[in-house]
Amino acid sequence: MDPFVELLLNAVAAGVLLGGFYAAVALGIALAFGLLDIPNLAHPAFVVMGAFAAWALNTEFGLDPILAGLLVTPVFYLLGDVIYRAYHACFESRGENALQGLAFFFGVLFITEVVLILVVGADYRSVSAGYIGPNWRLGAIDLPLRMLVPCLVSLAMIGALHLFLTRTFTGRAIQAVSQDRLALQLMAISPVRIKRLAFGISIATAAIAGSLLIVIQPVEPSLGREFIGRAFAVVVLGGMGSFAGMLVAAIVLGITESVVATLYDPSWAPAIAFAFLLPTLAFRSGGLMGRSL
Repeated sequence: MDPFVELLLNAVAAGVLLGGFYAAVALGIALAFGLLDIPNLAHPAFVVMGAFAAWALNTEFGLDPILAGLLVTPVFYLLGDVIYRAYHACFESRGENALQGLAFFFGVLFITEVVLILVVGADYRSVSAGYIGPNWRLGAIDLPLRMLVPCLVSLAMIGALHLFLTRTFTGRAIQAVSQDRLALQLMAISPVRIKRLAFGISIATAAIAGSLLIVIQPVEPSLGREFIGRAFAVVVLGGMGSFAGMLVAAIVLGITESVVATLYDPSWAPAIAFAFLLPTLAFRSGGLMGRSL
């Protein structure tokens, strides 16, 4: 096979796996921002917090990092519950626009980073697992297990949340919060309680996404800032509230970043998200499969 073609195929394969991880990071934002209209700018910081939680359990008890991420999801759910209560008391209960809460989440972002630095330090941390290092080779394509396993876990998490939202009464109530709030109230369902539940779930997904992150690469407390633009771009590109669109957008972004980094210059890769986002906002504000902004 031509070396250039082989290089390109591997770049595309790596991009698909990377996109799967981006979707895991963006999932909580798609739920909070896309369905609840809560601009949780601090979500990537909670992803990093989840990574450090997985690191701590892996280091102290030898637990698999992804299993560790699953085990701490209840703690992250409760954290989300507390944060939503504070956000509601400060903004929603006063009838203020959701975008006015950006300052609140900016503060949460920096507080989270500072707490992580004080607790674990500013050094990079990594984990150990049997699938970190080996590759699967399919013809001319190498699939690193440290990328493949997180991608598969991400797809499973997205599928499980999609089934929950579409097949359960509570899930449909969460969708109705942004679509028909009055209908919920007529059914004697508290929109605030539903939003608190949904926001807790969105933060719980950060625990799992964080465990995937630390499998892919070492982490340090401020790493979450690198994913803010990417994650919000994926949500907007895919369409507000559309998990399918979010997944497609994440894979497209991952492939584009990987190909640009492989064939041209890695320093251009972070700008790709915004290169996609700006034309989308200008010509198709609803994204690929969602509602308009």
